[in-house]
Amino acid sequence: MPKVIPIILSGGKGTRLWPLSRQSYPKQFLPLLGDKEQSLLQETITRIIELEEVDEPIIICNEEHRFLVAEQMREVGIRPQAIILENEGRNTAPAITLGAIKALEIDKEDNLLLILSADHIIRDIDVFHKVLKEGFKYAEKENLVTFGIVPDYPETGYGYIESEFVLDEESIKGSKIKKFIEKPNIELAKKIIKSKKFTWNSGMFVFKTSVIIKELEEKAPLVVQQCRAAMSKSTSDLDFTRVDPKSFSMTPNISIDIAVMEKTNNGLVVPLNAGWSDIGNWKSLWNKDKKDILGNVVKGKVLNFESSECYLRSENRLLVTLGLKSLIVVETTDAILVADMEKVSNLNSIVKNLGSEGYKEGIVHKKIYRPWGSYTHLVEDKRWQVKKIEVKPGGTLSLQMHHHRSEHWTVVEGTAEVEINGKNFILSENQSTFIPLGAKHRLSNPGQIYLSLIEVQSGEYLGEDDIVRFDDLYGRNIQNS
Repeated sequence: MPKVIPIILSGGKGTRLWPLSRQSYPKQFLPLLGDKEQSLLQETITRIIELEEVDEPIIICNEEHRFLVAEQMREVGIRPQAIILENEGRNTAPAITLGAIKALEIDKEDNLLLILSADHIIRDIDVFHKVLKEGFKYAEKENLVTFGIVPDYPETGYGYIESEFVLDEESIKGSKIKKFIEKPNIELAKKIIKSKKFTWNSGMFVFKTSVIIKELEEKAPLVVQQCRAAMSKSTSDLDFTRVDPKSFSMTPNISIDIAVMEKTNNGLVVPLNAGWSDIGNWKSLWNKDKKDILGNVVKGKVLNFESSECYLRSENRLLVTLGLKSLIVVETTDAILVADMEKVSNLNSIVKNLGSEGYKEGIVHKKIYRPWGSYTHLVEDKRWQVKKIEVKPGGTLSLQMHHHRSEHWTVVEGTAEVEINGKNFILSENQSTFIPLGAKHRLSNPGQIYLSLIEVQSGEYLGEDDIVRFDDLYGRNIQNS
């Protein structure tokens, strides 16, 4: 049997789980279900990598999230064969095409490609493995295999797949695909789930590299043309492959379902009943998580009195509820969501409005992740702000200067190595230093534990784009990247 190369699609923005998930830190990078510490991306890879057929993954992600992906893979001991950076999302057909081209570049063999989204949840891993292996067998025979989720209620938020034959989830026998149905209304959903021929469209696939490229060349030639151009002009950036932005932006924005699966004669669906969910919104997360005797999912510092069937989550402050019914309440450092359980499907459009009206809380968290660690906005005004900076062991910020602000650093934990205008010195806990406006400076952590310091900035302009980099260990040569 050929190797199986996972292609992990990790380009989603995750706005439907705002305020926890945001454009700067979407849901695939968060641990969401139960008491697990792994993120959805980490779970996606760790639950398949133990299969002997499966090789190290190729990950497709947004350029903005490249260091998050690399760090989360390092945490679980996975070294991806490639991390491909999209300058913008162009849907699943171009993303899969990039992965297929890269797979052939890495290994000329005609391997199987297992396409997985980074934000899915699978409860029954043994069943999942069993169904995957069956799908591998069908894919070896030149089929384009998708995994159809056996529905247990009439969901209007998913697309459906109609098979030619009744699907038997016990024998996991695949069936030719008859047609795809876009997200139905509730009446149609209730009708079609009575038939054993219908499954939810999971967006998971397996096929030979040669087969999917041939199908794309026949049915979506412009996708292949532009993705090949984007990859041929790509550049290497540390462990990342950065596609040519001009070529990739000209790629049609189209899903693999519309580009290929709805048109091919080789499509086959295999039933999957393994506790799957794509955690599309807060209600679906509430549906899947463990509840108390009143039907509440409770996370964090929460005191609940007489509330029932709610999702209650506190990330920082004490959250007290009294007499609530079927509500979503989520607290973060800079935003609080209170929503009717039945209205959360509208959250995506509301988050878009936040951005258009100038609310940065719709896009970024107070905590911002960087390849060297992270910084958190604590308090700010027009001419000053206070941040907590955390640098991982061995981490080093770029050598930089600012035109409009000075900075004062105070170490609260760990050891800091500081460079100011060519002079280097060490700061320990409770020691501080001042960086004058215009001074070239750098901060490093030479220790074995995280370095934490408080940074006080003051000046006429405090934006993150007031950074001039002179040297950077992480290959960043663009301001604020």
